[in-house]
Amino acid sequence: MLEQNLLRNEAPLTEDEWKVIDETVVRVATKQLVGRRFIDVFGPLGAGAQAIQQDIFAGVDVGEISLLGEEDAHPVHAETRSFLPVPMIYKDFWIYWRDLETAKNCGSGLDISAAAGAAAFVAQAEDKLILNGQEKLGFEGLLNAKWRNSVPLLNWDEPGAAFQNIVDAHKKLVDASYYGPFALVTSPDLYAKMERVYDNTGVLEIVQVRELMTAGVYQTPVLPDNSAVVVSTGPENLDIAIAQDLITAYLGPDKMNHPFRVFETLVLRIKRPESICTLDVAKPKKG
Repeated sequence: MLEQNLLRNEAPLTEDEWKVIDETVVRVATKQLVGRRFIDVFGPLGAGAQAIQQDIFAGVDVGEISLLGEEDAHPVHAETRSFLPVPMIYKDFWIYWRDLETAKNCGSGLDISAAAGAAAFVAQAEDKLILNGQEKLGFEGLLNAKWRNSVPLLNWDEPGAAFQNIVDAHKKLVDASYYGPFALVTSPDLYAKMERVYDNTGVLEIVQVRELMTAGVYQTPVLPDNSAVVVSTGPENLDIAIAQDLITAYLGPDKMNHPFRVFETLVLRIKRPESICTLDVAKPKKG
């Protein structure tokens, strides 16, 4: 059924040309995606999945130690359950009939740069959804998750401030019983400020940060300036639920030319929002 909806058999492409497009789309998106590098993936659930359960867990205190196993261990269970809609993320591109004729008659190979560009835009939109959420549709991201932890953002222009800020966030999560492994994602401006020698050690500050952030240190332009978030990773805390992973569909001929769509359907599930710690800029006082 999915193959019929994608109309791939009706496109004026050979099997080899489809293979090149598919491989290019996945390669370009994979190089750009940040969220999937440290957040577990759940699925795929199937292209028709339009919603998935969202559990917030209780019973998350430490495990019991016992000789007979009769003490109440406060089982981990879903304290609340709701259902998240699974949105579609997509970008269209065109292949023109004259380009198809040129590739066929000259043996030059089909230029699929437009497909690569569409894949890059889809990857960017995915990271925006995961990190920033989408307020209009009611989706939370890592930066605006309700009940997340936070620490004040220090002035990273000062030597050692970046490392100290990450130590503060790390401590905040550990004190809340989240033990990692931890990942850090920053805006490019903050990432650049870690690329300097730390104190008198002769070691870059980012190297010190990586000692704490063993699940990785990442930057992405989808974050606004002066933005950073530390996450205790693991599927018990959050995951990306994928219904349909990245794929390309044919949209049918239009005035002799050929529109295509690169798309995916997925949603971020935050199960334990306290596993997230944002570094927040202090809001100016009123009055």
